[in-house]
Amino acid sequence: MNTANLQLKGLIMAMASICDAIVEKELLTSEELNAALSKAKKAVEEDDDHELSDANRAAILFPIRLLLLAEEAGRKGERLKFSDYAKLVAKLS
Repeated sequence: MNTANLQLKGLIMAMASICDAIVEKELLTSEELNAALSKAKKAVEEDDDHELSDANRAAILFPIRLLLLAEEAGRKGERLKFSDYAKLVAKLS
């Protein structure tokens, strides 16, 4: 596997933990965090300025979708592994 992919996996999981901490510290509510991530997802989905292939758009959306799933799991008190989230994201696509 490409080293950059491994680094991105680590970064995404770190961001998921940071998102959990933001909600736990009550800096944002779960709903506010979800809204922010959903806003980012919508911006990518509606970006017409760049002619992206569906595969490239899916690649850009992957970390956002994973963080949305991690936020949902956090609300339920669950903590999943990267591979579990990746499988769930694949089902969403």
